[in-house]
Amino acid sequence: MTHRPAAPDTPAASTPGSDDTDAAQHSTTSHPTRSTAPPPLAVTPPHQLRTHLGASLGGAARAWLDQALDEAAAHPGGHGPISVWELRLAEAGRRCGTEHADAARVLILHAARADTAALDRVYRQGTADERRAVLHALPHLVTGPQALPLVEDALRTNDTRLLAAAVGPYAARHLDAHSWRHAVLKCLFTGVPVDQVADLEGRARGDAELARMLGDYAAERTAAGRPVPGDLHHVLALTEPAPPSPGTDTPHGKES
Repeated sequence: MTHRPAAPDTPAASTPGSDDTDAAQHSTTSHPTRSTAPPPLAVTPPHQLRTHLGASLGGAARAWLDQALDEAAAHPGGHGPISVWELRLAEAGRRCGTEHADAARVLILHAARADTAALDRVYRQGTADERRAVLHALPHLVTGPQALPLVEDALRTNDTRLLAAAVGPYAARHLDAHSWRHAVLKCLFTGVPVDQVADLEGRARGDAELARMLGDYAAERTAAGRPVPGDLHHVLALTEPAPPSPGTDTPHGKES
């Protein structure tokens, strides 16, 4: 595998798997006193994310982000050699602070109009933080199912932050019923709150197979003397069929 070179001013690696660890301690570019948590990255339009960051970052961080976005816009796509905007993804934690690094990365990917090949390269060669940003960016950049291998890879991990990003709106739109059900169970196994699962209510409603799987999992936990996650009962309740509206036909069945 060809590895992406480090950005020239990227700091020494910290905790494995997260280049944002302790970034806030080293950053002199953001101002926590006026910082607010970013909005949901996968569902917030990029122009709103940029407005939020503009109001939350200090002057030096804003200048860095503006330059990074200009570079990304000037070198779009994902063909050819590594682009400078790919290097900027590694700097985002130190430049913008841990709290805003994911949003900055999503904006850089969007400005670059990163295609599936570039997203795959960033995901496969990047840190856990960069992989998470790719997953958040998918709904903004990929309209079809061609990026599903990245979601499926994330769902095989036990990294709870990566899992939470993987079950966003892109997965809700494109995962088949079997894979989606197992993604919900993976969240229960690992403790990812099910409110992170996009369109949970819509996809779970009337899903008898999901109800069966949840019941089996609850029975296994009980038999082993282990507690049943509270979120399981919430999802199980959602699998109840919706009452038919007056004058409508019976709802069509779920895929098994």
